[in-house]
Order: sequence, then C-alpha cells, then structure tokens
Amino acid sequence: MDLNSASTIVLQVLTQATSQDTAVLKPAEEQLKQWETQPGFYSVLLNIFTNHSLDVNVRWLAVLYFKNGIDRYWRRVAPHALSEEEKSSLRAGLITNFNEPVNQIATQISVLIAKVARLDCPRQWPELIPTLLESVKVQDDLRQHRALLTFYHVTKTLASKRLAADRKLFYDLASGIYSFACSLWNHHTDTFLQQICTGDETAATNSLERTLLSLKVLRKLTVHGFVEPHRNAEVMGFLLGVFERLRQFLECSRRIGTEKLCRDRLEKTIILFTKVLLDFLDQHPFSFTPLIQRSLEFAVSYVFTEAGEGVVFERFIVQCMNLIKMIVKNYAYKPSKNFEDSSPETLEAHKIKTSFFTYPTLTEICRRLVSQYFLLAEEELTMWEEDPEGFTVEETGGDSWKYSLRPCTEVLFIDIFHEYNQTLTPVLLEMVHSLQGPTNVEDSSAILIKDAVYNAVGLAAYELFDSVDFDQWFKSQLLAELQVSHNRYKPIRRRVIWLIGQWISVKFKSDLRPMLYEAIRNLLQDQDLVVRIETATTLKLTVDDFEFRTDQFLPYLESMFTLLFQLLQEVTECDTKMHVLHVLSCVIERVNMQIRPYVGCLVQYLPLLWKQSEEHNMLRCAILTTLIHLVQGLGTDSKNLYPFLLPVIQLSTDVSQPPHVYLLEDGLELWLVTLENSPCLTPELLRIFQNMSALLELSSENLRTCFKIINAYIFLSSPEFLQMYATDLCQSFCDLLKDITTEGQVQVLKVVENVLKVNPVLGPQMFQPLLPSVFRGIIDGERYPVVMSTYLGVIGRVLLQNTSFFSLLLNQMACELGQKVDQLLGNMIEMWVDRIDNITQPERRKLSALALLSLLPSENSVVQDKFCGIINVSVEGLHDVMTEDPETGTYKDCMLMSHFEEPKVTEDEEPPTEQDKRKKTLALKDPVHTVSLQQFVYEKLKAQQELLGEQGFQALMETVDTEIVAQLQGFLQGF
Repeated sequence: MDLNSASTIVLQVLTQATSQDTAVLKPAEEQLKQWETQPGFYSVLLNIFTNHSLDVNVRWLAVLYFKNGIDRYWRRVAPHALSEEEKSSLRAGLITNFNEPVNQIATQISVLIAKVARLDCPRQWPELIPTLLESVKVQDDLRQHRALLTFYHVTKTLASKRLAADRKLFYDLASGIYSFACSLWNHHTDTFLQQICTGDETAATNSLERTLLSLKVLRKLTVHGFVEPHRNAEVMGFLLGVFERLRQFLECSRRIGTEKLCRDRLEKTIILFTKVLLDFLDQHPFSFTPLIQRSLEFAVSYVFTEAGEGVVFERFIVQCMNLIKMIVKNYAYKPSKNFEDSSPETLEAHKIKTSFFTYPTLTEICRRLVSQYFLLAEEELTMWEEDPEGFTVEETGGDSWKYSLRPCTEVLFIDIFHEYNQTLTPVLLEMVHSLQGPTNVEDSSAILIKDAVYNAVGLAAYELFDSVDFDQWFKSQLLAELQVSHNRYKPIRRRVIWLIGQWISVKFKSDLRPMLYEAIRNLLQDQDLVVRIETATTLKLTVDDFEFRTDQFLPYLESMFTLLFQLLQEVTECDTKMHVLHVLSCVIERVNMQIRPYVGCLVQYLPLLWKQSEEHNMLRCAILTTLIHLVQGLGTDSKNLYPFLLPVIQLSTDVSQPPHVYLLEDGLELWLVTLENSPCLTPELLRIFQNMSALLELSSENLRTCFKIINAYIFLSSPEFLQMYATDLCQSFCDLLKDITTEGQVQVLKVVENVLKVNPVLGPQMFQPLLPSVFRGIIDGERYPVVMSTYLGVIGRVLLQNTSFFSLLLNQMACELGQKVDQLLGNMIEMWVDRIDNITQPERRKLSALALLSLLPSENSVVQDKFCGIINVSVEGLHDVMTEDPETGTYKDCMLMSHFEEPKVTEDEEPPTEQDKRKKTLALKDPVHTVSLQQFVYEKLKAQQELLGEQGFQALMETVDTEIVAQLQGFLQGF
C-alpha cells in the first residue's frame, strides 16, 4: 500500500466509518477489514491519527484499528504478520512526538505503545525506555505529561509479564531506572506541595496529575521489580518516605479549596499511596517487616485517634483498616505452635506485632470500632426511613462491599477479636453489662450505642461461646427488648433478632425455640419493614439449623407462612423479593408435606410474580427454587400447578431462548422433581421432552440431571414415552457415546438398562443401534470396570428377558466380526466370567448369574465347555443374596419381593415420591426380585441333568472345583 496514494483513500473510508448511516457505515467497515492485512495499512493509520488537523472521531477510529492490529498481526508467528521493516518504522514513528492534544486519544496511543512494548521491549525496541526517560524531563507541559502517561502504561504492561525470562528483564529494567523514577516522583510531589502553599490551584492540579502518574510507575517498579526489595536501600527509603508524604497530602486536603477536580485527584493520590503499601505487603510480607511498626502507628493514629479528624475520608479509612487487617491476619507473621519451628523472619514480625498491640491499644481500637464505626450514621437512618428495602440491601453488602466502610470495619473487628480474643472479650462484655435493662426510647444516642454493641456480640459469637450464657441472656433481657413496640426502638428490635440469628448455630437450647418462634411471629407483624425483613432472615437461619425440630415449629407454621407471604407481596425490590422467596423455600423444604394446607395463596401469586419478573432472571431463579420445594411438598397435588409449572419448565430448559443461560440449572431440577412427583403422564408433560435433544447436544455439566429426567419419563410411562421419543433418543445417545467421558457412558447405558427393565420385549428393538457397541465392549474386554459392569447389565437383561432378540444380536455380531456364532458366544461367556468381579452391585451380580444360567439346559458344546464358569458365577451370586434363617438353619434369597409396602417414614426422612413407588412396583416384575436364585440354580441343574443323563451330568460337574461344588450343595439343601 503506497503511503501517499493510500492516505487519501483510507482517510475517506475512515470518515465513512464514523457515519451514523448504516448504509454508509457497513461498506466502510468491510473495506477496512479487508485492508487489515495489507502491507503499509498501519503506517497509513499512524500518519492519520498523528495528524492533529484531522477530525477527532476519524483519528480516534484510526487509533482503535491500529491497536486491534497489534493484537492480531504484530507477532511474527501470526497469520498475515506485519513485516519487520514496517514494524521498525512504526516503532520509530510512535515515539517521535509526545504532543497529542486530546486526552482520550493520548491514552489510547499510550496503551498501544505498551502493547508493542510487551512484545518487543527491550530486544527489538531498546530505544523505547531511554526515549521515555528523556521525554519526561522536557519543560513542555503537554509533552511531559504524554511521555509520563506512556511511561506508566509501558511499566504497567511489562510488570504484568510472568515468564521467568520476562521477570528477569523487568528486574533489570527496574534496577536501572528506579533511582530516576524516585527523583521524578519527588520533583513533581514537591512542585505540587509548593503550588498548594502559594494557592495556585490550577498549576497544582497539573502537577498533581504528574505526581499521580509517576507514583503509579513507582508502584509497579516497587512491587514487581525486585526479588528481595528489602535489600535495596532506595526501595526501602521510598517506602519509609511514603508515610511522611501521606501526612503532607492529608494536610493538603485541609487547605484545598472547592475545586472538585483537584480534590478528586488528591484523594486518588492518597489512596494510591495506601495501595503501594498494601500491594507490597501482599507480594513481599517479609520485606515489609521493617514497615510493620510504622504502618500500624500511622493507620491506627489516623483511624482510631483524634489525629484523623477533619482530614480523613471514607475510602482512606477503609484502606487503613485493610492495612491493619492484612498485618494482623498475615500467615507469614504467625509463629508455629512450637516457636522453635518458626523462621527468624516470622518471629521478628510477630515480636513487632505483639509489642504494638498492647492492652491499651487493643482496648482503644475495640471501643472505637464499636462506639464510633459501628454506629448507624445519619444518612443510614435517613435511608432506613425513606428506602427501607434499599437499606437492607446496603446492610447485607451491596455491590461496593470491598470498599464500603461498614463491612470493612466489621471484618476488621472479627479478625482482631479472633486474634486477641482473650484480651478483648472482657472489654466487650463490660460494654454489654453497661447496657443491661431497657433503653429509654427518647435517648436516640443510647439506642444507637446498644445497637452497635449488640452488633459486636453477634459478630464475635463463636469467640464468645464460653464467655456468654446466651440462653439466659435471651430469656432475661433480649426477649423483653423484642417486645418494646415503640417506633424509636426499632433499631434494637431489628438488631436483637439479627443477634439471635448469629447465635442460633453457636449456642441456643432447643427448648427455647418455641419462645423464639413466638417472638418471630410477632416481629413478622412489626410496623417496620426492615425489622420484618431481618426477622425473615433469622427465621431462615433457625429452620436451616441442624437442631431444627418440625414438631416444635408446626404450631406456628400457618401464621408464619401467611405473614411471610404478605411480606413477599409488600416488598418491591427484586433483591428483597428473592430474599423472602428463599426464606419461604427453606420453610417449605423443612416441613415438606405438612405445608400443603397453607400454600394456596403462594401458588396463586407465583404466576403473577413470574410475569412481573421477565427482566429479572435472578428473581426467576429464586421462583424456580421455590417451585422445586413446593412440588416436593405437594407431591401428587403438584399436578394442579401444571398450567403454570409446565410453561415455566418449557421456557427455562429451551436452549433457543436467551433466559436459559440463567434458568437452565434450576429449570432442569424443577423438571425432574415434577416428574418424580407426577401421578401420571399428561400430554403437556410429554411434549416438554422436545427440549431434551438440544440439551443432550450441549453436553454440559447438567448432563447428569438430563439423564435423571429421561429415566423419570421411562419409569412414569414407558410405552407412550418410548413410542414418541425412542428413535430420537437412541440417535442422541449414539452421537453422545462418540465423545463422552466414562461417567457419561455409564449414565447413557443405565438409561438403556432401565428401558430394558420396564419394557423387555420392545426395549431391545428400540435401542438396537446401541447394542452392538455394548456387545463389542464385552468381547474386547472393556478396561474400565464401571463401564464393563454396565455393559454386562445391559446384555444380561437382553439374554435373560428376551432370548429371541439375544439370538438375533448374536447372529448379527457374528456376521460383523467374521466369527462363528458358537465361538462368539463362548468368548462372551468367558469374558463375563472373567470380569464378574467388575460388578459391585448385588442386583447386577444376581442378574449375571440368572442370565448365564438361562443358557441351561443346553447340548451346545460351547455352553457345556463354559459350564464350570457359569456355576462359579452362580455360587458367587448365591453368596451375595442368600441369608440364613437362624431358627430353621435354611437359606433364603434376600432380594425377593412379594408385595409392595409403604415404607414407614420418620420425621427427619423425606416421604417416598411417586417415582420411588413406581420403582418399587417395577421391582415386583423384575426377575432379580421375583426369581429365587436358589430355586433357579436347582431347576436349571435338574433340567441339565435330565437332558444329559446322570453319567453325562456327573462328567460336567466334575469340571467344577470341589470346593465350589460343596458350597453349591450347602445352598441347595432341602431341594
């Protein structure tokens, strides 16, 4: 591409590509795509975006195309890679002038230079760093800023490389430029501080931008540029100097005016200082040891003393608390239980920590955390009044959890209390004792203090296990506080019920639960929405607890369920509705069938909520979870939900519908429990199965549930289901078996086994295309025991229950494999006998014995040749299934089932589903459970004896080991 002639054409097409008219835009984009691989194209783009007289949108687009081209074509091994000559020219052009006037384009140019540097620096681009170092010294403000911006992006990119050779190069670079980077940062910092003192806020803002960029460079060099940074005096000098600089910048915040830009940049710089310390501590904990004392003194003084008043801001407090927390929790600073096993570095760090965290210091931190940082702020109380649901979302974390002050203070409290609980437990208990008895509703500050202290007791519940008699406290004080109904007392009501939720799994007597349920029921009628939402949360924790007893809860079930449903209707936020739904689901799950009388209102409401939540997929997931537990609780009565339930399942499991990305997992689970509890197969339920073939093609982590659903259809209504879907299902299985894990193969074959179990006549014909590979797997001696076991289960069913089809299959396989039928049969029996130990399930072992015995009586020389093996398998099967009656001394087959009995279910057990009953009914027709193996062995041997005569039969028996014969005779006594 000739530069002079091409520039005009490319410029024209780029201009068209910025058009809002798609008729102009689309052809231009296509043309640019074709030019991407043309030699010279990126040189033209460079000329365009460095020409400041051109339209800014065109230049912006040229930069983006150039940047994308680096990712695709800069590497030498890339298809259509740029030539070395063009790349050399482009590298030179990129660092000729740092004078881009538009900030956004300047940033993009810096990023693309960094992308090239990642691939080429320093070997192919040795001049890059020296050029940048020279450029950041120039007096021209614009050039200096752009060079510094590029210097930062290049440093950031090179620091992110992780291969050993790249790390070595970055270490070399860091040691070479660290001194310069420090002096550059100090220069810009001093300039900024002078300008602030003189009141030149505009100049100060510009200097602060350079201070920020140079500090970003230093952060990358300091954290990633040295293997043992504590051995480098300049690095440690910079880090120790950070604390003084931080103090200077915090003092600046007092002087700075109302100019928002400068204040924002100032706060960003202050936060960046703390990030340097946090990153260094994270990457080099032992190198950080000399900084532990200084860091703790600094952070504690600003956050927990008057020193920070008027200068600190929320994000800075969070960072300081994170610094304290990381030092307290750092495993590198924790000695082993046996001190002698600890490294000297660990012991040194531990010694510094111990000397700092004295009793007075810990006491002050604890008291301030509780009495200052745990207090509900004015804006929080306002939010509680104006937006109660928004308040509850914020309280439980919200999106900005990592940077929010409240959760950060709570985490710090938990960590410090855990580390120093012996020191802090008496301090906290003293605060609790000072708040005994009810608090005056007119004293709002006392109410907030009590709220804060109770918060601390809840957070430290596990640490306080041995120090607090919570049951007594609950009866003597907390229960009474829940009954104070005054509006101003609502923070205490809400906090107390939260506190109980924190302690419920720690220490709470089962006998007290009815009293708690009474309190919960009353609070679910509270006039305040926040209190009710918090109460719902505690209810969930209570019914979720392993000491939950249904009998204690049942007297309150109806009223609580009604009140929870009213709360669900009242709340409007998606998150809150989800939360209340989860509570309802939990209650339904724990009481199971006993929920049936009370769910009518919820059943009527859910379709409306589903419709309203069309744009809220996570709320729909919560609805699906609720429906799963509802169906399990309703059992066969869930059929009344089908007009709503089945379309929900249909949508959730249809992979052509966008919502399936969110709904599929829960939708499949709902589909499964619906089938398991269905009394019969409806046409609509049958129609949903059309979604299955696409789901099997996905071959996702949900495949196991898909197989369970297929099995559920087979147990529910085999003839109708198989008549409609067997062909498609067999094809899907054939496709799956070509590329599936061993576990997946077993799942497929189990489905086939179930088909043969419920439909021994038509089943083999319907899944005939699958059977040759199963037969071949047995003959070839499949090496995975679980797969082999399943193969033998499938062929065992065919052999035992459909002899004529087995003969056809044997003939077909003999033709395919070019063997005689008898030879193939002999090979199959031999492999079966050899691999019988692959089968671990007693049912399948008995099936194998029955199947092989079904070949008797026989005059076939091959069968007679394998007679010994057949008897060995039969005797092993008898050992598996026969149990001795101690009274009569006779044996009986423990797998025989004569009639269906409803199992007795204890309170803690789930009642049997309709599918469980169907499986039991099916078992009553299964030879494994209806044929006595003892009787079958006797009859087959008797028939073989009659066929061959006594002499011939004895000759056959002599091929069997005498010990096996003796065991066989023992089992057949009485026949």
